[in-house]
Amino acid sequence: MSDSSGKLKLGALVALVVGSMIGGGIFSLPQNMAASAGVGAVLIGWAITAVGMLTLAFVFQTLANRKPDLDGGVYAYAKAGFGDYMGFSSAWGYWISAWLGNVGYFVLLFSTLGYFFPIFGEGNTPAAIIGASVLLWAVHFLVLRGIKEAAFINLVTTVAKVVPLGLFALICLFAFKLDIFTADIWGLGTPELGSVMNQVRNMMLVTVWVFIGIEGASIFSSRAEKRSDVGKATVIGFVTVLLFLVLVNVLSLGIMTQPELAKLQNPSMAAVLEHVVGHWGAVLISVGLIISLLGALLSWVLLCAEIMFAAAKDHTMPEFLRRENANQVPANALWLTNAMVQIFLVITLFSNSTYLSLIYLATSMILVPYLWSAAYAVLLAVRRETYEQALAERRKDLIIGAIALVYAIWLLYAGGVKYLLLSALLYAPGAILFAKAKREVGQPVFTNVEKLIFAAVVIGALVAAFGLYDGFLTL
Repeated sequence: MSDSSGKLKLGALVALVVGSMIGGGIFSLPQNMAASAGVGAVLIGWAITAVGMLTLAFVFQTLANRKPDLDGGVYAYAKAGFGDYMGFSSAWGYWISAWLGNVGYFVLLFSTLGYFFPIFGEGNTPAAIIGASVLLWAVHFLVLRGIKEAAFINLVTTVAKVVPLGLFALICLFAFKLDIFTADIWGLGTPELGSVMNQVRNMMLVTVWVFIGIEGASIFSSRAEKRSDVGKATVIGFVTVLLFLVLVNVLSLGIMTQPELAKLQNPSMAAVLEHVVGHWGAVLISVGLIISLLGALLSWVLLCAEIMFAAAKDHTMPEFLRRENANQVPANALWLTNAMVQIFLVITLFSNSTYLSLIYLATSMILVPYLWSAAYAVLLAVRRETYEQALAERRKDLIIGAIALVYAIWLLYAGGVKYLLLSALLYAPGAILFAKAKREVGQPVFTNVEKLIFAAVVIGALVAAFGLYDGFLTL
């Protein structure tokens, strides 16, 4: 998987992409999608997602090849193309999305355990939050001791993810009933879903959530044996995961009706398989998911700390986040990350946040880093930077980058004003760390354009804060 110098080969990079994309999202997909859309809208939504996400995968491939000096993934592209504050905002947004995703994982993990132990409910009861907190700090102290995700744990969690998914697809293929699938294609029997356009819009954030991790190979680009493998791994990983996702989602809609799926407790895949084969199906999916989530939690806790550490090394983040302990673990970044996870675990108890509302918020936070990556690819092509001798390639990359950019803007629209405002509330406090990082290198905090952008973020944050206080916005 990696050579003697510790460099990652193509297989290892593909595993990173697939491993970081298949976490917990796919196990809840049947209910998550049915809560938002009928069969027809689901098919349209997947078609848009397949094109949009594939162009985004190509954008990461192009940028990895054309800008080999920019290591550390998505935030480096925003910084190179649009200045320090945009670079900082991308790193900050990506970090928040990653640890918010971890909060979602904890809720889903204890919701799954709730299948066996009712005291955990849907993962947001007092018992579930206490259990999640104990597990969070156990992982924290494990990582502080330098225990990275060992090859054996990685192998076990990968098998735990893929085997239940493969079995689920195979069994549901034989149990699939066309009359259930076609009974109410446009969701007309469920008026609360709204128009087909609304349904497509509402399912979009879920499709992005299950693809977060598509940039996994680019984050580790400095450790790739061959630079060109980064792009290849991104595309191969994307196609593999897309196939799994569409199979799980579409086959479920031929097993149970959309209203039945929408009412399921997560992980809904367990209930779908139980519907076909009985109790052992639910146990199989639940156990597979628990092992998968434990592995995903460990790797994403490390990734959260790594993002802050990498950004601190090039002065995008303040210097204190660069501190490593004796085991070469970025300790300060780890403490900050897990303190935020703990705070939000407690918030889920009082705001009754479900897994779905948490992943919507995590997804809206990652849209900004994705948007700036696509915009940077377009900028390179428009400026002809790195394209001096490659006009045909420039035209192709400009078209792909433009589609990815339109898709990223459409996602912001699909997320709606609520998540845009809540994102602003989380982006605004980041300016404190940005100002600290700037002062450490003796530079003015904002340029004139950045002052205007920051003012817009603050206005959005104030509206969101008032909305939460007044009750017209909820978490």
